[in-house]
Amino acid sequence: MNQPIPPWDAIVVGGGPAGLSAATWLARYRRKVLVLDSGEHRNQAVVEAHGYLGLGDFSPHDLLEQARKHLLEYGTVELRPARAAAARIEGPERFTLSLDDGEELHARRLVLATGVRDQLPDIPGFTEHYGASAFHCPSCDGYEARERHVAVVGWSELVAGFALNLLDWARTVTIVTDGRRFEGDDEQRAVLIEQGVELLEDEVVELLGTGGQLEGARLRGGRVIECQLVFFSIAHVPSSDLAAQLGCERSEDDCVVVDDQGETSVAGVYAAGDMTPGTQLVQIAAAKGTTAGIACAQSIRGEAPAPGAPAPGPDPDEASA
Repeated sequence: MNQPIPPWDAIVVGGGPAGLSAATWLARYRRKVLVLDSGEHRNQAVVEAHGYLGLGDFSPHDLLEQARKHLLEYGTVELRPARAAAARIEGPERFTLSLDDGEELHARRLVLATGVRDQLPDIPGFTEHYGASAFHCPSCDGYEARERHVAVVGWSELVAGFALNLLDWARTVTIVTDGRRFEGDDEQRAVLIEQGVELLEDEVVELLGTGGQLEGARLRGGRVIECQLVFFSIAHVPSSDLAAQLGCERSEDDCVVVDDQGETSVAGVYAAGDMTPGTQLVQIAAAKGTTAGIACAQSIRGEAPAPGAPAPGPDPDEASA
């Protein structure tokens, strides 16, 4: 017995740059698409982002607002503020998502764009500065550190390279391990000394100044470090385990592995944005979303449409076979 066609050609999980970009291109192919947005975005505290071609400095919040506005101009799209709690494969081209409230949704394709969540330093008042004078990404905000004094909070062996990268811009860089022992080796310590990066195994107890106007960091030992910006290098983790539930292959650093079309190891499941390997920037997330959205839309060619969607064109591969 043939099962009914799922009500959605694709469900996009995630309403950030990757998810909205994927949904936009699915919509431009006139696929019927639902976007689930939990409202928790990695850049939601960021005042300004930078370097997007043609935009200069821009508000990530405004960017998403404009993207949602334009997306809703397409007649085959629905945006829903909701969180997907579980995902399962029902059969070929049939997926089910369970929402937090127990509702179940069905689609023939999934695009996962749930991103990652950063571990923030445990510093009193840190959230006042986060996104204004405290950042996690040198590529994103390093230019704003030019000729300024910068503190880096972190303690893993990776923090040495992280701090050295900031010397492309900063006048001085000081590492503070937040009271932990530095996990790097003697060679890394020597390189830091050679490059003038001070390493302090102490704890930050207070950030001085207001958000966007940072003046310094007070340490447990009483010393005050002059800094106008703080960067942190601790860890980030996937914001959702949907990919794991579906059995998608993951890399050693817990990214979802995709091919050059954004498809995961599970047929019909695509992924984009920071949850996939590679550089993590708004611009790249949007580009990955575009790639996944187009590939997902094209994979439905030649199939019966979802209810309420225009019929896709024929599969050109079959015509040339």
